[in-house]
Amino acid sequence: MDFMQTMHAYFRGEKLEAAFFIVPVGLLFLGLAYGAWRSESGGFMWGVIVPSVILGATLLAVGVTVAGRTAGQLAALEQAYQQDVALMVKTELPRMRQVMTLFSRTLPAFGVLALLGLILRYAVRMEWAIGLGALLVAAGGIGMLIDGFAERRAHPYVRALEALEAQHER
Repeated sequence: MDFMQTMHAYFRGEKLEAAFFIVPVGLLFLGLAYGAWRSESGGFMWGVIVPSVILGATLLAVGVTVAGRTAGQLAALEQAYQQDVALMVKTELPRMRQVMTLFSRTLPAFGVLALLGLILRYAVRMEWAIGLGALLVAAGGIGMLIDGFAERRAHPYVRALEALEAQHER
């Protein structure tokens, strides 16, 4: 696969993940908050509502932002590639390496979040902790899925950028 195909595959995956996974999951969490508000009461209700609203709104904002900016980002990279491959790589490769480094931090953090959720759910015998714990397990799992997809998609793109860098070193 040539570089442009690899780059397009990366950004197509980013846009699809944002639009068809992150945004719907954000809406799902907001719906969960609404459902808890309408059907529950007390500590359990608040343990579900508060993190559901925060997580849902965050996922919705991130998904809409990423899906909305991807086409422009891709067009700018295509133009930079056409004008000066070496300069495009000099800018894009460090950005992508920073993204990859971020995955090495966020994926374990999502695992810790899920573990904290399990501890709250099973070790703290308070209603709010039961609701919050279940939400933290879900949030950790969702985060691992989002970043897991993104990390897998980024590896070939970074390799393609590194190959271009090797070809165009000045």
